[in-house]
Amino acid sequence: MSSPSTHPHSPLDACISAADLALRTVFAPAHSQRPPASAATPAPQLNAAEQSAVASMMRINHTGEVCAQALYSGQALATKNAALRAHLERAGQEETDHLAWTEKRLAQLQARPSVLNPLWYAGAFAIGYGAAKLGDDWSLGFVAETELQVEAHLQSHLQRLPTQDAHTREILQQMQREEVEHREHAIALGARDLPAPIKTAMRGAAKVMTTLVARF
Repeated sequence: MSSPSTHPHSPLDACISAADLALRTVFAPAHSQRPPASAATPAPQLNAAEQSAVASMMRINHTGEVCAQALYSGQALATKNAALRAHLERAGQEETDHLAWTEKRLAQLQARPSVLNPLWYAGAFAIGYGAAKLGDDWSLGFVAETELQVEAHLQSHLQRLPTQDAHTREILQQMQREEVEHREHAIALGARDLPAPIKTAMRGAAKVMTTLVARF
């Protein structure tokens, strides 16, 4: 799987590329370009309760990466700023790696991704596209705020992981470091500080998503 294609030749090409990414993100196996930091750490034996808890967390994180692909794809499609598009595509490739890592961990846990992922992808794509149409500073503001909330969310999962599951811990820690980098880059590029009601709405939407994805 790859991030949205760079320098599309026409608006039609860009739309086809975005549609292709959507189909592959939601329906095809993900492939990473980098191994995770956890590659040298064996996955531990977990009891049934621990396995169920970790699988629930990884299902949520997998859906979060599906949404990240959609958000960046929508923003890249809408922006006319080539430098911003390149930034979004680079970040999108790292999110593709995260998607593959979480998908592989789910398989190890004998768990499936959320059946609602097509819905989440569509919603995140619409938000990304709409934000980019408001302006690059708004678009980057949504990236910065999203990554801030994801960072906090990953921290909560790190605190809840079984002590012996160093394999999952290393995956989440690497993801968290890179989400922080995405936020810092967005701020450096001129991200707008979003109004408080928008931040609150984003947290509320994330709460609904995580609650549903943990079960479905």
